[in-house]
Amino acid sequence: MIEQKKPFKQNCLELNSFMANLLKVTIPVCLLAACSSSHSDNNTPITTPTQNLQQPSKKQIGLLLPLTGRNGGLGNNMLKAARLAIDEPSALDVHDTAETGGASAAAHKAIEAGDGIILGPLTAKDTTEVAAVTGAVNIPVLSYSSNASIASSNVWIFGITQNQQIETLVKAAKNEGRMKFAAFLPDNSFGRAMADGLIKSCSDQGLMQPTIVYHAADLSDITQKLKSMSNFDERTEAAKINSQNQNLTDTTAANGPKEDGDSLQNELIPSKPEKKVETKKLKLDKPPFDALLLADTGLQLQSVINAMNEVQVSTSQVRIMGPTLWSSFAGKLGKLKGAWYVAPNPVKRQEFIRQYMARYGQTPKPLADFTYDSAALANSLRKRPGGFSIENLTRPDGFNGIDGFFALHPDGTVKRDLQIFEIQSFGGGKMISTPKDNTSGSMTH
Repeated sequence: MIEQKKPFKQNCLELNSFMANLLKVTIPVCLLAACSSSHSDNNTPITTPTQNLQQPSKKQIGLLLPLTGRNGGLGNNMLKAARLAIDEPSALDVHDTAETGGASAAAHKAIEAGDGIILGPLTAKDTTEVAAVTGAVNIPVLSYSSNASIASSNVWIFGITQNQQIETLVKAAKNEGRMKFAAFLPDNSFGRAMADGLIKSCSDQGLMQPTIVYHAADLSDITQKLKSMSNFDERTEAAKINSQNQNLTDTTAANGPKEDGDSLQNELIPSKPEKKVETKKLKLDKPPFDALLLADTGLQLQSVINAMNEVQVSTSQVRIMGPTLWSSFAGKLGKLKGAWYVAPNPVKRQEFIRQYMARYGQTPKPLADFTYDSAALANSLRKRPGGFSIENLTRPDGFNGIDGFFALHPDGTVKRDLQIFEIQSFGGGKMISTPKDNTSGSMTH
């Protein structure tokens, strides 16, 4: 008999061990969630203050994405993931943020349609426009932006933020004994956001204030500033002195002890010119930091790597850390062997990819994960007492999605269980951290 594969969307069941043994039933596990004792029965009413509940009629799910224009391809790829997560197509109300009027007009249409929650939009700018519309009517928004600065009590940032990435990296680096953190970052908004995340994470972990240095795009500025922050000149001088002392010791040992009369003889022999020490051959001491955060990509990252080699800042001395963006081209980062970046656990995503390709004949983009998880969450909550209430959205035990555990906090931030990947000598990242076993969250379809 050929065993059929379990369907992608299954209801969570809860049976006690006695009934399980009696009936000999295999309990299917939801791909997106596992049952918890506190939320095991989706028919059990959840006690919530009446004033915080959405109106019972607001069961539709609004989805705001760019479906035309420059980002139309990405938007449609994400839309397909949302449709895969919702069991009633009529429950999804879709609006194009690239049409006339932009995200603001799309938000107004969603409200007029009676939507009880809005998924999207894609960017921070569009999210700000949508929040200005939805704030007055108290409709929750799950934005796909990664800009944590726009989070609020009714707007959750569903993308992977810089703070989420850096918090994971700093905790892991501290656990292996790293105490002196620094950042060498591009002088742009992304670099400054990474710097803010590092400062906050170091403070939260009780570490000293990190050294932050910004650089321009040209190689000369990158090299000069990296020399300065790594104390290259001081380390070089110290290495020269050590080398000269070692040469003197070696010469004395080779010549042996002096005999009587050697002093006069040595005075008559012209001294050999002192051998010049080549800086490139010197082995420098460690720089004044043991963990270094980078944020560059592409050719600019290559310039940073070249400068690091020149000033002898290597992964053998320093824990190099980078952004989640590195995951998209980790195969080309073999020169940074041993460096870390964070990303969602890819194991759980494989079944989602299989189902997506089976239905649509194409591969889902990484951002499609967020539309799937947010749509699955909304699809579950619309069937529950309280619907899209703050209490339901911010339940303490969180939820399990295709990218792992996540929990929505009342201030608009999102907690994510990200994993650490270490770059290999041949390129590519190997997951070295173990995902947390968060099995309490429940999202059913």
